[in-house]
Amino acid sequence: MKCANTAAPAFALIKSVFKNRFFLPFSVWGNVLVEISRKNGNFVAFLRVFEENCRIALDEKLEFMKPDLAACNAALEGCCRELESVSDAEKVVETMAVLGVRPDESSFGYLAYLYALKGLEEKITELEGLMGGFGFSNKRVFQSNLINGYVKSGKLESVSATVLRILREGDGECLNLGEETYCEVVKGYLMNASVKELATLIIEAQKLESSTVMVDRSVGYGIVNACVHIGLSDKAHSILDEMNAQGGSLGLGVYVPILKAYCKEHRTAEATQLVMDISNSGLQLDMGTYDALIESSMSSQDFQSAFSLYRDMREARISDLKGSYLTIMTGLMENHRPELMAAFLDEVVEDPRIEVGTHDWNSIIHAFCKAGRLEDARRTFRRMIFLQRKPNEQTYLSLISGYVSVEKYFCVLMLWHEVKRNVSVDGEKGIKFDHNMVDAFLYALVKGGFFDAVMQVVEKSQEMKVFVDKWRYKQAFMETHKKLKVSKLRKRNFRKMEALVAFKNWAGLNA
Repeated sequence: MKCANTAAPAFALIKSVFKNRFFLPFSVWGNVLVEISRKNGNFVAFLRVFEENCRIALDEKLEFMKPDLAACNAALEGCCRELESVSDAEKVVETMAVLGVRPDESSFGYLAYLYALKGLEEKITELEGLMGGFGFSNKRVFQSNLINGYVKSGKLESVSATVLRILREGDGECLNLGEETYCEVVKGYLMNASVKELATLIIEAQKLESSTVMVDRSVGYGIVNACVHIGLSDKAHSILDEMNAQGGSLGLGVYVPILKAYCKEHRTAEATQLVMDISNSGLQLDMGTYDALIESSMSSQDFQSAFSLYRDMREARISDLKGSYLTIMTGLMENHRPELMAAFLDEVVEDPRIEVGTHDWNSIIHAFCKAGRLEDARRTFRRMIFLQRKPNEQTYLSLISGYVSVEKYFCVLMLWHEVKRNVSVDGEKGIKFDHNMVDAFLYALVKGGFFDAVMQVVEKSQEMKVFVDKWRYKQAFMETHKKLKVSKLRKRNFRKMEALVAFKNWAGLNA
């Protein structure tokens, strides 16, 4: 039966079994038939077989023929949702009682749906009493089905009344309806062009909801999120507008789903404006929402929105700003916007919640140098020192590389004068004078012809026991100063002549 997955032969087989009194345990075929009926939409045929099976089980006193709760609920669900027949549903309930099958929350939920659909308020009250008698305290399934039944019947006033009643009875605790139920509610209201009524429902629910209810468990969140989920973001806006028109206070719950939708759709400018509205209304978003919006803004290259959001985040006194700070800095670096990095860093550098490290300044300086914007790099470097952030070897390597690329060797000489005063002797305090630093300075200073400084670097490298490959600097000298004569220098500047001779001796160029 299961492999064939065809309704007609399956029902024919079971009817033949019954007719020939060849009784099989219900567990062998019952649940398979339920599955086939659901897939093929042939519930009526299943109900008839179910009824016949139950009759045989009772008449013949065959315990193994008794259906289980899952099969009984399948029959009940079909009667309530497909046939919408009160008599058939109650007949199944009576059969369950005779067979000794105890109902569960789903059983009561199906009946709640049917009674709400038919407007049988007395039976709904009776049903709630029975639930208590059976010891069911969790009414989420019952309530969801009840509301869905009212929606299906078009009794929207009963939907609102039920939602508010549940909140009153629960002392304002969360309604705990599923997304599917909220979607049905929204569809039902919007089908009747009832944006105004939805807004009113949210406003009234907010009055009853406890202050401890989480944002994503509020009625406002459920309704607005459902609008977004079914692709009706414009209606979500209409609900906000209507709530404002009615003078209602807008809780975070009605904003968050729209913000999430904006984030997903990269509508970052609109999201930022909405965040400003939220802040102005005295509400505060959580860190996760800010982080997601900033990340979306950066990936959309909407840097100004990211800055505005981060500014708002700081003003909201969010304690952990590190994640979004790194997102912005990384995004700006990847998009080669060092000028924005510098401006952003300048804005946040004195905030104690943000740890601005030397590597952040280095990133900006490196980006400026790579782009050939040496004056901006130098300005950032000076700003770094003014704020008492100590440059390290990477800072100087970036600057040297930038100056060499535009042949500003005198600037490298100025850097050397600064570095030689701060070289670390013990490898802990000061600048680490390693092979990379020695190589960068030697190459630039040789190219620039500052041989006195070259020999200072050589002396320092020997002192620090740093290996130096002389061949590279021979090449640099031959490329730039091949025609430079010691005799000419002797006449003009004796000191320079001495430095040149010392370099040539060291590099082995006199041979």
